[in-house]
Amino acid sequence: MNRLVLISGCSGGGKSTLLAELGRRGHAIVEEPGRRIVKQELEGDGAALPWIDIAAFARRAIEMAAADHAAARGQAGWTFFDRGLIDAASALQHLTGEPILEKLSAFHRHNTRVFITPPWPEIYLTDPERRHGFDEAVAEYSRLAAIYPTLGYDVVTLPKIAVAERADFILDRFEAK
Repeated sequence: MNRLVLISGCSGGGKSTLLAELGRRGHAIVEEPGRRIVKQELEGDGAALPWIDIAAFARRAIEMAAADHAAARGQAGWTFFDRGLIDAASALQHLTGEPILEKLSAFHRHNTRVFITPPWPEIYLTDPERRHGFDEAVAEYSRLAAIYPTLGYDVVTLPKIAVAERADFILDRFEAK
């Protein structure tokens, strides 16, 4: 069984907080490539930022997500990813029309069950790494919710409940407590 689990969905929907909870419970976690890239670019003079050059940003996210996937393949136990290659490839394909999503997703498979966070305006916030508005986040969510099933994934929408309950919800699906 593939023990690499993606948590995707709406930006600002609680993915990072959920991953932190899963990490506190002893599971391996992989932080979102996009946030790591933004931090790196802001610390230097980089231009691969979604508000400057979104295609360059998406290409870096694809590279980082592929490296994350390769590094996690040999780990024992469950590894939970805050976004991943499909999210980044989907963004690049949407922007450029470059047909890369199917090819990349075939080589970097995760567990067939993908969890997505729905739009949740009550908790949505912008910050130095997330500057886009809620409407853009919802559009991205809609695109991802449609794409994952076409790639053979079973999409499970996470309920809007407290973070500990969300972690229980995911772990109960895998009996991974």
